[in-house]
Amino acid sequence: MLDVKLVRQDPGGVRARLAARGAAAETDAAVDRVLALDAERRALVAEGDGLKARRNAVSQEVGERKRRRESADELIAEMAQVNARIKEIDARLRQVEGESDDLLLRIPNLTDPSLPPGGEESNAVVRTWGEPRGFDFQPRPHWEIGAELGLFDLAAGARVAGSGFPVYTGMGARLQRALINFFLDLHTREHGYTEVEPPFVVTRQSMEGTGQYPRFVEDGDAYALPEDGLYLIPTSEVPLTNLHRDALLEAERLPIAYTAYSPCFRREAGSAGKDTRGLLRVHQFDKVELVRFERPEDSDAALEALTGHAERVLQLLGLPYRVLLLASGDIGFSAAKTYDLEVWAPGVDRWLEVSSATNTRDFQARRAGIRYRPEAGAKPEYVHTLNASGVALPRTVVALLENGQQPDGSVVVPEPLRPYLGTDRLVRP
Repeated sequence: MLDVKLVRQDPGGVRARLAARGAAAETDAAVDRVLALDAERRALVAEGDGLKARRNAVSQEVGERKRRRESADELIAEMAQVNARIKEIDARLRQVEGESDDLLLRIPNLTDPSLPPGGEESNAVVRTWGEPRGFDFQPRPHWEIGAELGLFDLAAGARVAGSGFPVYTGMGARLQRALINFFLDLHTREHGYTEVEPPFVVTRQSMEGTGQYPRFVEDGDAYALPEDGLYLIPTSEVPLTNLHRDALLEAERLPIAYTAYSPCFRREAGSAGKDTRGLLRVHQFDKVELVRFERPEDSDAALEALTGHAERVLQLLGLPYRVLLLASGDIGFSAAKTYDLEVWAPGVDRWLEVSSATNTRDFQARRAGIRYRPEAGAKPEYVHTLNASGVALPRTVVALLENGQQPDGSVVVPEPLRPYLGTDRLVRP
């Protein structure tokens, strides 16, 4: 959520940074309405404060007159009118603040000035790691490899729950478990994260705190449990960030770093017909998430470190990847700055996103009420929150199968994963 004071003090700057997202008409109208409501709110508060001060003064005068046995009828009549007006002001204030809050919940974060302008086509390659493997045979797509090795059964998943809900079988199921344990061990032992097992359902307030409500929900991408007022989580970023909702954190606790495994649920309502083969786009998938709470002055450096933590996963797995700085028109709703990690998948001949590392600055913390006191006696400030996939499993599995495939149909397992999987090669059952 944007700070209404910032909108008031620099409306032109706010409009310009929102326009960089490519929705100037929509955001300009919202900013105009927020400014109008803010002006009305401040006028109402000023009038209400004046009337309350008058009421207090008159109350004392009424008391003095009664002690002197003098009439105070005209003052009492005046106060009846004052009290009625105060009630009107309070009621209107609730309406104004409610409408303003709803508008602010729908306005995206301000993008960092360092982002390249434009949409997806303007995303900038920051660096690459590894070289795509050369093949002396035609590399096959992962859905062929997985079916032949008995790693997953997409048709069975469709029978059980519909398309986009894969079933992993045999060594495929074991591969999922191995990757999850490998990721969690790496991030807790080497990167200093505390492991958390969060709920896989959250309230509307939690979705609101991280920016998935109202837009993500209203766009039809969330799986809702309306009878319980809950949502299946689209990522464990939501419960992890909300662990400290409405909290005043002790400064010495920062930074706080959490990691968690969870299944993730996304309806992908706006992606019908896209990437439907294999594991490229699914409605339920496993992911290990990284979430950090930082002092504002440390968050830019923390984003670089966080991105490096996700990169380390891919380096250990030996998967060629590239790091993209997302353009201002391609960045997520809550994000100020995001790096995407994309692995090379030779079977589908594409770069595939497996992680997004994002600094939301104080956008989520303001929505969720997460503050800290910089020092004793200082005014509380909002923390900065960051998140990254560390990493998502489906496309990582795609890259492992397609990069590790051999002419005999087997798949070589990366060395760091072998102790978790108990084998150095995936073969036909």
